[in-house]
Amino acid sequence: MPLIHTSSYQPPLGMHGGHRQTIYPTLFRKLPPVPQTRERIATEDGDFIDLDWTHSKHSKKLAILTHGLEGSSRGIYIRGMARALAKDGFDVLAWNFRGCSGEPNHRLQSYHSGATHDLKAVIAHAEQTQQYDVIVLLGFSLGGNLTLKFLGDEGSQLSPRIKGSVNFSVATDLASSAKHLENSSNRIYMRRFMNTLRDKVREKIQRFPGQISDEGLDQMRTFREFDDTYTAPIHGFRDAADYWKQCSCENVLQQLEVPTLLINAVDDPFLTPDCYPREIAAKHPHFHLEIPKSGGHMGFIQFNAEKEYWSESRARAFLHNIL
Repeated sequence: MPLIHTSSYQPPLGMHGGHRQTIYPTLFRKLPPVPQTRERIATEDGDFIDLDWTHSKHSKKLAILTHGLEGSSRGIYIRGMARALAKDGFDVLAWNFRGCSGEPNHRLQSYHSGATHDLKAVIAHAEQTQQYDVIVLLGFSLGGNLTLKFLGDEGSQLSPRIKGSVNFSVATDLASSAKHLENSSNRIYMRRFMNTLRDKVREKIQRFPGQISDEGLDQMRTFREFDDTYTAPIHGFRDAADYWKQCSCENVLQQLEVPTLLINAVDDPFLTPDCYPREIAAKHPHFHLEIPKSGGHMGFIQFNAEKEYWSESRARAFLHNIL
């Protein structure tokens, strides 16, 4: 059955604990430079999306990487995965959510957990090159939710070039995860997220006067407050609860039509018990769920001569098997 009861991941000595594994790569992981070529594509609503490509020689395989909340294509976990997949002959396309590529996007709307139309546009652009016989999708945290929701929404209508997907550290139930991140033990993460989100709101206010307000912005400490005030109304949802309910990928996991792996660690500080869809995996022919005892949130640290983390080796192995 696709429910994987025993994971091969074992943290290095001294690296046990979800918080340690979550924080260490961001602060201390070093990688050789990963060559990236930037391309900008226009969206149908008059905005743009920035793509960063890593090319292999005459590759017919493409991996599309989708980053997490307030991340970018230059994140250490994106560069690590791009480097690992390039070794297996993949071209890699790491795309940036609107407003995350280092330049503000053109519209008041930006991105959110269910903005699958932008991923769809990126895939369509890649397919127009007519270069690739195989496309695989990899998502991280919010990007994993978005990827899984896209795959479930598309279902049997999915492009035949898309052969599989691997996703890490995904809050499949957005509401419970958002509430869990309000705990004092997660304050360090919330402070970081809120700081960058506030900065983006202030920038939007300058460019779109009268459309949104900064009233109460400095006092906001939770995703509920932020999503109620900004994310939901700007993107057409009633409130935060409606946004979370509509955009949680758990709603569409049953509709997956290609081999898909989700890896959520037990000690991930962002996740709740509702974010481990064991019952779906146990009965689903395509949905594989692996639950390592450790790994934190997008950690999965491993020390070796190749400078490759376990998450990258595991993704390569899964993709090799399905292809």
